[in-house]
Amino acid sequence: MKTVVGVKFKKTSKTYYFDPQGLELKEGDGAIVETARGLEYGDIVMAPTEMEEDRIIAPLKNVVRKATPQDYKRMEQNEQQEAQAFTVFEEKIAQHNLEMKPVEVEYAFDGSKITFFFTADGRVDFRDLVKDLAHHFRARIELRQIGVRDEAKMLGGLGKCGCPICCQRFLTEFSPVSIKMAKEQNISLNPTKISGLCGRLMCCLGYEQKHYEEMNRKMPKMGSEVTTADGKGKVVENQPLCGKSKIRLEKPDGSFEFRTYSLEEMTFEKTQRGGKPKGEKCEKAEKAEKGEKAEKPERAEKPDKPEKAEKQERSERSEKGERRRSDRPQHDRRRDRRPNKERDGAKNPQDK
Repeated sequence: MKTVVGVKFKKTSKTYYFDPQGLELKEGDGAIVETARGLEYGDIVMAPTEMEEDRIIAPLKNVVRKATPQDYKRMEQNEQQEAQAFTVFEEKIAQHNLEMKPVEVEYAFDGSKITFFFTADGRVDFRDLVKDLAHHFRARIELRQIGVRDEAKMLGGLGKCGCPICCQRFLTEFSPVSIKMAKEQNISLNPTKISGLCGRLMCCLGYEQKHYEEMNRKMPKMGSEVTTADGKGKVVENQPLCGKSKIRLEKPDGSFEFRTYSLEEMTFEKTQRGGKPKGEKCEKAEKAEKGEKAEKPERAEKPDKPEKAEKQERSERSEKGERRRSDRPQHDRRRDRRPNKERDGAKNPQDK
């Protein structure tokens, strides 16, 4: 077990662990910590706690000190300089006529390094821009290209639900999201309704995906026939979260009636993915589950022959082959490649 403290840096939702070095720190305090980029300011989100070493990425960096009033003042100055640097960044991009969009500027705590974040459709040659920025700010310059998802995470905003976007609030990494999830959840495939601020599919589509997959396995198939207390009908709509299905029932007069039933109120044949009724498995699949190997059909064994008989048969076959070759007419291997008229004329000189 090792004592660690959890720290979050600005504009990130991931928690990093540091060695508190015996300092008295509590949640909500500011701290100056060692990082690969030098000294950085971070907020304490987890008080000193003992944690298993397996969960810690070694070696741990140290907490240098608890943030002082001078450190907070330094942070305010950095924020003001970042706003000014962003304006300069936009002007320099326009001067160099580069197809890139500025997103954010971040100063190191001691001001020795400035990181400029931008987005672009492809690769951009910004070597001249870096030289120009380094000459202007007299500091180490880093230009970092990011994706549209990272851009939304940095800038923030409100989602379609009216809440701050998830990637800015609590997501530590982006999970893959596919259009199949929207189909599984019976959501409209209109891009404007299932896309987030970044223009990609909303991350929240994956939150309930496992539950939908589990419930859809229990639900009757769309268009299939089910039996209810009111008679037989066809499934026209499934509601996986409620565990209910909307059924179209046919009345004696030929008209239709729609009613909603729960899974317990319906009887239907459950099907697996692939269309086969549940419980019907091929023999190979059953053996594979048991760990048995499929039996191969045995070949018919050839009767044993004595060695003398085999040798006699081989000699007879070779003799027959020689006779057949000798009976064939002998053709000249060299073919006459001349045109047909010349060849015919050479064979019959009297015809000329």
